[in-house]
Amino acid sequence: MVCVATGGGADAREARCFTTRDGSFPCDFRMTDPDGSFQISALGKTTYILIMSEKDVAFGFIGLDTGNTALPGRYLRSTTEPGCWENDATPTKICAQ
Repeated sequence: MVCVATGGGADAREARCFTTRDGSFPCDFRMTDPDGSFQISALGKTTYILIMSEKDVAFGFIGLDTGNTALPGRYLRSTTEPGCWENDATPTKICAQ
């Protein structure tokens, strides 16, 4: 999955996202912690959450009505695509710019 987003702070910001599951779509980007953790969401789309565990390493979750569900592996900050996070267990990524 890939997400391209802009923003910062606790308030949601309009962004443009892309995930391998949903394709390209407008979304909201919200920082959830000063450590860089964030969430992306859009009406009718899956909510994605990245929680930083250490510098350049995060764990991913999807937000469901019944709670958050962990995604496999870790998300590592991309060294070739600024603002992107690449999963080390699957061929997915999330980008937030």
